Amino acid sequence: MRWITRPGWPGNLLALAAGGLTTLALAPFDLWPLVLVAVAMFYLGLRELNPRQALARGWCYGFGLYGAGTSWIYVSIHTYGGASVLLAGLLMLLFIAAIALFFALPACVWARWLRRNEAPLADALAFAALWLWQEAFRGWFLTGFPWLYSGYSQLDGPLAGLAPVGGVWLISFSLALTAALLCNLHRLRARKSFLAMGVVLLLAPWVTGLALKGHAWTSPSGAPLKVAAMQGNVEQSMKWDPQKLNDQLALYRDMTFRSQQADLIVWPETAVPVLKESAEGYLSMMGKFASDRGAALITGVPVREPTGRGEYRYYNGITVAGQGDGTYYKQKLVPFGEYVPLQDLLRGLISFFDLPMSDFARGPNDQALLQAKGYHIAPFICYEVVYPEFAAGLSAQSDLLLTVSNDTWFGTSIGPLQHLQMAQMRALEAGRWMIRATNNGVTALIDPFGKITEQIPQFERGVLYGEVVPMHELTPYLHWRSWPLAIVCLLVFGWALMAARISKTV
Repeated sequence: MRWITRPGWPGNLLALAAGGLTTLALAPFDLWPLVLVAVAMFYLGLRELNPRQALARGWCYGFGLYGAGTSWIYVSIHTYGGASVLLAGLLMLLFIAAIALFFALPACVWARWLRRNEAPLADALAFAALWLWQEAFRGWFLTGFPWLYSGYSQLDGPLAGLAPVGGVWLISFSLALTAALLCNLHRLRARKSFLAMGVVLLLAPWVTGLALKGHAWTSPSGAPLKVAAMQGNVEQSMKWDPQKLNDQLALYRDMTFRSQQADLIVWPETAVPVLKESAEGYLSMMGKFASDRGAALITGVPVREPTGRGEYRYYNGITVAGQGDGTYYKQKLVPFGEYVPLQDLLRGLISFFDLPMSDFARGPNDQALLQAKGYHIAPFICYEVVYPEFAAGLSAQSDLLLTVSNDTWFGTSIGPLQHLQMAQMRALEAGRWMIRATNNGVTALIDPFGKITEQIPQFERGVLYGEVVPMHELTPYLHWRSWPLAIVCLLVFGWALMAARISKTV
């Protein structure tokens, strides 16, 4: 216990271990109680530190979290980016060291301004509010990296019922509050007037989450739609090879021609690995086939559009053919995979900075949803599905959710399974069915409770068949988004920052 709270390397190493422990609470391990242990260790570890010491402690936690939870970055850089083992390892370590600052800076803020050891109830609430703030901030700053949120651990846990109420944010807040209150129970016993309040705050999220788990916030807006989602399992080395283009087009054509009758035929991200304008004949043929079957074909395809200056901009897109309409341009781009920050300096250094299709432009904010079989479909391309607030904005306008992806970049690592878990959370938050079509898995249908009803395993070629139901009405989260929780956090921060005289009476 003393090693956790005192400054120095023993406590920093424990913080490093706590960060790594968090990964085991998420997919594919799903040992959700470990997230409470990890957050509690982090909270206790900041109790006696000055701001400079807290900065180091927070950095260690973040390094442990991302070192264990995003090891798949090495696969992308080395296996598919062409970097040597040494260089790929170095780049991965530099990335992890930088992103660990998302925990270091809040830890410093906590030790400098918000910590109230003499007021255990206010201390726990302020910590939970700060925990939520750091998760939201790292999902926004410099386009964001919203990965490994603690709330994802509860997809199958007791707090899952809170997701439609306040999103993954409410779950993360509840976990941090629970961990801090458990650490403070012995101190609350000395303040009998606040012990009851502490117990209520401790139990309320869990009782509410269990009571709301399985509650239907939305209802069907139409008859079930049959889905045929294609998983081509195309090797990444073939994806952008011009000599393999016809083979890939023939693959998805033949899989579709042989598939069972369906209302929605869905291909994954960049299933057509050539500009849309160059594939018009092919897409027209496939659209006519889908239309003759009474179906809509939805596929990922890159798109080129002219600008007012006579130049061209390239977009990662989804388009609909057959009995549907619309083309969507991806708005949340993956750094280095779809655009290169500081590209004038980095391009040409190693092949990782010159990956195919790494010069995409960001799609506009005001795009219409896709239309298929008379329903509105909210589209998310790959990385976009991991942004809670962004996804909520599109989901609130939709009847169905759709995400297409190519997770081949991450090989056999845990990255694709973490990605799937986040897609499941978006379906749960929105109370809507989600179709997930990927190149190499996991292609799946997800119900409004975040449960997978049908799936194709990774690294297999096949067609996923199943049904989805268009839904209407809004969950509380889609209606209010994160505003109520943000207001609560601001009030808590204000409470923690009040005069010492008031805080000492809490």
